[in-house]
Amino acid sequence: MESNEAVAAATSETELKAEEPIHNNTHQPTSDTCSTEENVLANSITYYSNAKKYWSNISPTVDGMLGGFGSISFIDIRGSEQFLKHLYKQKPAPGRKRALDCGAGIGRIAKNLLVPLYEQVDLVEQDEHFCQTARVELADCNPKLGSIFNSGLQDFAPEAGRYDIIWAQWVLGHLTDRDAVQFFIRCTKGLARGGMMVIKENFTTTNIVEVDRKDSSVTRPLAVMKQLLKQGNLRVVKEQRQTSFPKELYPVYMLALRPLIKN
Repeated sequence: MESNEAVAAATSETELKAEEPIHNNTHQPTSDTCSTEENVLANSITYYSNAKKYWSNISPTVDGMLGGFGSISFIDIRGSEQFLKHLYKQKPAPGRKRALDCGAGIGRIAKNLLVPLYEQVDLVEQDEHFCQTARVELADCNPKLGSIFNSGLQDFAPEAGRYDIIWAQWVLGHLTDRDAVQFFIRCTKGLARGGMMVIKENFTTTNIVEVDRKDSSVTRPLAVMKQLLKQGNLRVVKEQRQTSFPKELYPVYMLALRPLIKN
């Protein structure tokens, strides 16, 4: 699976079956990049390998991670920072010891959002080149920089009870529905007492799942994502739309999550 940040522009939509959607779009799909979900998911091994191949050719820069929209990085981080501050007004509030950045790319979110707020930050990223860049980018963050796991999220299992915050942004579109649900279940087990998971993703404005064959990803409707979260033992405790993004981009929402059933 692809574990990178990416922003997608709103575009024409193709109706798909809601049983097994996959991911969130990372670019601007064209008519020849949209396909039926059944075809895309016919072979999950190929699906993930195609995404991995795509990201291996992307520049390890902020602009590369954000699909050419590097200029929104500051606005994105500020919106996430404000959202996190609201979460610390919840009861019980999550701790501030350990955070996990999922689909970390080159460490943009870890460095600018999580490191200033937590005692230690771990990263998980499937592209080794991006992992290497993240190590360089975060070299001055020691001892706050923890482990950098070179793994796709479909294969990654957080250590039980370790994290106060698990942050997943612009990466869940690179997981099949089945793998997304299993990943959510594993994340609930990885949360510390009072911990939360936060997802920040693009969403379609209708009930249509959009497929981008170019990078093996989908963009889901918010309602579909909420169904997957519920199947993954997570409930939404706070929801907020990111503001001040360019109008041509998909709507981006932040969802704060807690386990439905405590592990």
